Formats: sequence, structure tokens, C-alpha cells
Amino acid sequence: MLANSMWRLCLLLCLLASSLLACQVLPNVTFNGGTPAVSLTPNAPSDMSTQSLNVWHPLAKGVEARSEYWKSPGDTADTVTIVRLDLRYVHISVDYNPKAPKSMSDWMLQTHALAVMNGGYFDKANRPTGLLVSDGDVVGSSYDGFGGMLSVDAQGHVSLRALGQQPYDSDNERLEQATQSSPMLILNGKRGQFKANAASDRRSVVAVDKQGRLLLIASPGQAFSLDELADLLLASDLSIQTALNLDGGASTGLYVNAGGKKVNIDAVTLLPIVIVIK
Repeated sequence: MLANSMWRLCLLLCLLASSLLACQVLPNVTFNGGTPAVSLTPNAPSDMSTQSLNVWHPLAKGVEARSEYWKSPGDTADTVTIVRLDLRYVHISVDYNPKAPKSMSDWMLQTHALAVMNGGYFDKANRPTGLLVSDGDVVGSSYDGFGGMLSVDAQGHVSLRALGQQPYDSDNERLEQATQSSPMLILNGKRGQFKANAASDRRSVVAVDKQGRLLLIASPGQAFSLDELADLLLASDLSIQTALNLDGGASTGLYVNAGGKKVNIDAVTLLPIVIVIK
């Protein structure tokens, strides 16, 4: 009888352990002021459950996220956060406020969004260096022959394209939302060809995978050059078709608040341009 009771107890403990492992959730990632809240080492960060890394976690219908630990050939590493969006279930806009740029947390409070990410480049006057369209209002002029654009047209179709291959046609295109940046990291499933500063920095990327889903990718540590990042994106299992580098460095930011799961990667600077997901 004792042996039978012990066997039942062991079985109960195994079932309990299995259920706990199955309930692993996306770790709350917090980076404030550009300083990582986790300490990066050659191994996975000790304060993040390895069961939570590399696993997609549903946040809302058509929205999921995961964290991955990426390491470059130069032996630098970072915990990268990826949000994957099924475009049938989300609304994407580009919000712009040059007179009152905001922190990521303030943008979240104002927009009540599911996710907010930094957009393209801007100058000292908070004007976009390329074309920007926010709710149909056009600001600036398009890059010519380089860079890329995330856009939403009047029918709600979302596009991520290289402007060298498909220039913006101001006479015939009617866009509701758009932000431009550079360089194209992945193009048609292949590594983009570009000349860029080799310095490592905080990075933010918008991408489309081969299934047509939109990816928001943030690397908040000063870990990767653009060349290294392009190679890591291509080598990943994210099945990326197209990827555009956004305004990284001090502008890198990604906030997510959905399904009880949060990602708080703060930009170091105030942002006049953000990509909003609802």
C-alpha cells in the first residue's frame, strides 16, 4: 500500500510540474533609459526562463510575441523581442507629433494601443528625413533610390517595400499611413546590400515574413552592427521576406501591453514618430 501511495504521489508531482512548464509566459522585458535591466553573458540571461525564450506566446487574436537570445560572430549578444502580427486582425497607423514628442510610455497612454514602436528617422526639428503620412496627412518627401517604406493605403493594405525597386508615386498613390527609413536589411528573402557604419548600437526593425505577417523586432542592447543584424535576421527561423532598419540607437523602443504580458523597451530620446498597433 505504501509503495502504491508513493507511486501516486510521484505521478501527481510530475503532472503538476508539467502543467507549470506549460504555463510559461513571455518574460516581462524592461529596458529603461537605454540600460538593459538584464545582464548579458555568453549564456542565456539568468533572470529569464529558458522555457520562455524562443516560444511564441499569444497576446491577442492575430498577435503573438517571443524573446530570443541572439549572439553575433563578434561575441556580442542581446535579448531580442519579436512581435508577430497577422494583418487580418490588426490596425496599423503612423502617429506624428513634432511639437510635442513623447516617451514610449506616454505614446502608449495617449493611443491606448496594443503595441507601439519607434518609426523612421527625424531631424533636430523633429521633421521626418523622408516621407511620412499620418492619417492621410503628408509630411516631407520620399527617399529616392534607397531605403524602404512601411505604408498603409486607402484600402487598408499594408506594404513594406524597397524604394529602389518600387519608388513612391506621389501622383498616383494615396497612402493613409507611411514611414520611411534605411537601409533595407533583407530583400526578397536575401540579405540587402548596403554600406553602413560598423558600430554596434540599439536596433529596431520592421519586417514581413514569407507568410505575409508583420514583425516588429527590437534589440535594446548596444550589441549589433547593421551588417551583423542583417546576417542574424537571415539566419533566424523567422522566415523573413523583407526587413527594414528603423531609427535605432537612442530612438529604439517597443512597448507591448496585451493579454497580461508586457514589454517595456524605452527609447532614450523623446519620439515624434511612432508606429501604432491596435
